[in-house]
This record gives sequence, C-alpha cells and structure tokens, in this order.
Amino acid sequence: MKPVYYLLCCCFLITIRLQAQDPVFSQFFVTPMQLNPAFAGNTVAPRIAFNYRSQWLWAAPVNAYKTYAATYGQFFEPLNSSIGLMVQTDNAGEGIYKLNQAAAIYGYRVQVTDGFFAKFGVEAGLRQSSLDWNELVFLDQIDPIDGVVGGSEEVPPGNLTRTYATVGAGLLAYGRNFYFGFGAKHLNTPNESFTGISDNLVTGLPMRYAVQAGGEIILKKGNKRQLGSFISPNVTLIRQGDFGQVNAGAYAGYGSFFAGVWYRHAWTNPDAAIFLVGIEYDVFRIGYSYDFTVSGLAASSGGSGGASEISVVLNFENSAEFKRRRRSNRYNDCLKIFR
Repeated sequence: MKPVYYLLCCCFLITIRLQAQDPVFSQFFVTPMQLNPAFAGNTVAPRIAFNYRSQWLWAAPVNAYKTYAATYGQFFEPLNSSIGLMVQTDNAGEGIYKLNQAAAIYGYRVQVTDGFFAKFGVEAGLRQSSLDWNELVFLDQIDPIDGVVGGSEEVPPGNLTRTYATVGAGLLAYGRNFYFGFGAKHLNTPNESFTGISDNLVTGLPMRYAVQAGGEIILKKGNKRQLGSFISPNVTLIRQGDFGQVNAGAYAGYGSFFAGVWYRHAWTNPDAAIFLVGIEYDVFRIGYSYDFTVSGLAASSGGSGGASEISVVLNFENSAEFKRRRRSNRYNDCLKIFR
C-alpha cells in the first residue's frame, strides 16, 4: 500500500504545476478570510481562530493530508476599517509536499443605507512551497515482484523550494437578514513551478473565485446573560482552474450549543456530507466536523475515512468586560455565524 501511495503522490506532485487547488476548510465560517478578505474584522474586539483538518484518514499510511490555520481579525470603529492576519500550512504526503502561507488583510466598511453595509477587503501575502525529493518513488524504482528497489534516474529540479507573493480582493454586502460576498485570490497568478518552466498550458497559479451567500433566521433573541438561538442557511461556490465545488447547508445556534449540516458537490461528482457539533462558553467556541465521503472513493477498498476538522475560536467580545458595555449584543446584522 505504501509504495503505491507514494507513487500516487508523485503523480500528483508532477501534475500540480498544471492545475493547483487551494485547500478549503469545511468549517468555512471559522476562517472566512480564507475565502474572502472582506470578512476580516467582524468584531470590535480581537477574534482569534485556529483550524486543524485531517483528510482521507484511511487512504494513506499516516493521516497524509493535514491543514493548519490561525487567524486574527478586528474592526476599528473610528476608522471604519478592519485588519486581519492569516497563517496556514498544508502538509501532503506525510511531508513530501508542504505549502506555508501568510497574509495581511485590510478592509473598509461603508454604510449604504440604515442597516445595510458594504465591506471591501484587500490581501497581500507570501507563499512558500517545498518538495522532499528523497521521499518520492518513481516508475523506474518499481519492480512487479519485489516492490520498490534501488534509486531513480530521475533528476531533481535545481530548486526544491519556491517562494512567491500573492494578492487578493473581495466584497461583502450585508444587512439584518442576508449577506452576499465575492472573493478573488491569486490575482497576480504567480509561477509556482519547481522547474521554473512555463508553457502555453501554464500561466501561473490559477486565480480562485469564491461566492458566498446566506442569511439568519432569529428563533430567540439573546441578551447579556443568555445567548440567543438562530438558523443560518448558507451556500458557497468556489472555482479555481478546472476545479470547483458547491457547499450548501445550514448552521444552527441554540444557546451555548451549535450544529450544522452541509452537502458538498465537487463540480462534476458528489463529494461529501458534512456534520458539525460544538459548544460556546464565555470567549471560547470549540467545534468538530466530519466529512462523510459520498463519492465513488467511499466504495473503494478500505474507503477514504473522510475528513475531520477541529476549530477553536477566542472571541474577546464575549468577555465580561464587553458584555458590561453592551457591545456584544449591539449588532443588527446576519453575521453571527462568523463571530
């Protein structure tokens, strides 16, 4: 299993130069800046979030696909401005391929009418990808009987680490009951090839477009002492190169507890059903989600194992100090899911 797995990783890494796709969290509401920089700063106090995703648990030797992210965001009312910071690491093939990225985000809010706002966001960041050539297995190393034997005659690229800049922008419009957003990443389409070779099939890292829409249905209003209850139906569409996905479902908050269900369709085939549960207390919010594979991969030998995600959010707007100043409950919009 392991040699075959590494061979598949090798094929994937060779073709990644032609079409790359950024990882996307199922718990998109925890790190919304990953999809749209205009989501930076939905709270007037610091909001810090952490995500961890482990994918295809049974299809590889040791949890071969892992993604980590940490974000910070805050809105500054006197300036009508938001700032955000995002750090993310993607580890594929047990460290064979790694992608590290960091980005700084600035947003500006405009009040269009009473209770309706528009936010504009811009992002600038650095990405660094690295390849562990010694862990790759090529076809000339595979023996039909003995498996992996000897070394490969393949010549490694001159540079196994690539560092490049990327920029993005986004728009978010929202009111009391409905929001709509559009974000674009990699507007400069940087060259991420390890070989540095470019041909007419490759113009750089494909731009990624993401459209988000959703609303909020209030079931019970909250106050300083008790959290309210609500349902937030939402849909997200993502396109990058020839890849794409549609994610549709709903998030529900009931007091200190929350849950959610979504269905993800990977453009040309069904992908996964996503289930979420979590709890919120004081400044902490902890959530766990599981992606149940419904594609043909689930029927393959051993299945995929789906994907697990854990998120931790520290929203200091929910601290006792902010509650005394009645700031935590003053919002009259539909963005509670992102706080």
